Amino acid sequence: MQMTRRCQRRWHEDAAVKLSIEFSLGTCSLVRVKPVQAVVLALAGILSHSSPMVAQAANPSLVYIGTYTGARSQGIYAARFDATSGKLSAPELAAEAKNPTFLAVSPNGRFLYAANEIGNFAGGTSGGISAYRIEKETGKLTLLNQQPSGGSGPCHVEVDKRGNCVLAANYGSGSVAVFKVAADGRLAGPGFQVQHRGSSVNPQRQQGPHAHHITCDAANRFVLACDLGLDQVLLYRFDSRQATLNANNPPSIALAPGAGPRHLAFHPNGRWVYVINELNSTLSAFEYAPRSGTLTALSTVSTLPEGFAGRNSCAEVAVHPSGKYVYGSNRGDDSIALFAIDPKTGRASFVARESTRGKTPRHFALDPAGKWLLAENQDSNDIFVFRVDAGSGRLEPVGGRVEVGAPVCLVFVR
Repeated sequence: MQMTRRCQRRWHEDAAVKLSIEFSLGTCSLVRVKPVQAVVLALAGILSHSSPMVAQAANPSLVYIGTYTGARSQGIYAARFDATSGKLSAPELAAEAKNPTFLAVSPNGRFLYAANEIGNFAGGTSGGISAYRIEKETGKLTLLNQQPSGGSGPCHVEVDKRGNCVLAANYGSGSVAVFKVAADGRLAGPGFQVQHRGSSVNPQRQQGPHAHHITCDAANRFVLACDLGLDQVLLYRFDSRQATLNANNPPSIALAPGAGPRHLAFHPNGRWVYVINELNSTLSAFEYAPRSGTLTALSTVSTLPEGFAGRNSCAEVAVHPSGKYVYGSNRGDDSIALFAIDPKTGRASFVARESTRGKTPRHFALDPAGKWLLAENQDSNDIFVFRVDAGSGRLEPVGGRVEVGAPVCLVFVR
């Protein structure tokens, strides 16, 4: 920031009088004010123009919450999260929608996509994928368009790393789909679809395929999809420009029979992957080869303490931004399990569990800085905030219960 020579001279000439400097588009002017005001105004003007992050730091982050709709929920909710205090504001309805369960935000922060977990979209037998424009000032969402998801019961969506495509996993039909994204955020259709085939050992849950999660690797070259019904993570070569998937070689990696792989998370180094297994309550670690898009098994550990006798199923998994810890949610035990990651091998070892203070934590989210964890309890209709200890990764509850009907996903808008 520079002052003109004229401004500099006037400042020295009138040193006996308290003045403030006002900057606007590279120019400055002098305003006669009181002594204390002079200092405050000058500093405020310099900071606001030299460092945009100063202003942003004072504003709480915008978050969106996906829900199962019913008596307590009408769609997607917006709230503000203060990363200094850990306070989450009361959620307000941002857009009415039917079962907008899983959400994803575009890399540029302008658009939000939702999986409408239904089986009769537009009178057909498919679910839906909805595209919204984000109004950051108000938190409201403007519906851009919708497309059939290409299968029933879509339960997961993700935007690829370039913002070119939206990927979806259809649990009911056991298929995955890719949709091209236009410059204005709208979804082109119909999407490119791949139908999974097969079954596994659990007669109630694995009589057929159930795609539950789909994600891109850091280079945007490969896609990994968890299929709970097949006990497999399927591997695809991904063309972001053409919005297509093709089976990799090998096309998948198998987990233990009856494991039920649900979601996965990449380590920040891009070389390790952690899969949360819904049916047998375990966490599996894999080594990932970025050049070939393949996985090699490392270890599997329980998310529950020794001797646990109740019913439980796992749901969400997330790696801390530091790469030191990985977290998984238990539904039944209603807890977040903490694991330490070996920095040399990538293997995960159980450290502790923390109650989510509610019932059925279907999802949780770490804030971008890794200082806070927000747990969404589906069956107790609430969200609790936890502080993350930087040294140990352990969770400490802060604040109280934030009520929202059947929350099942929370995303931050950067």
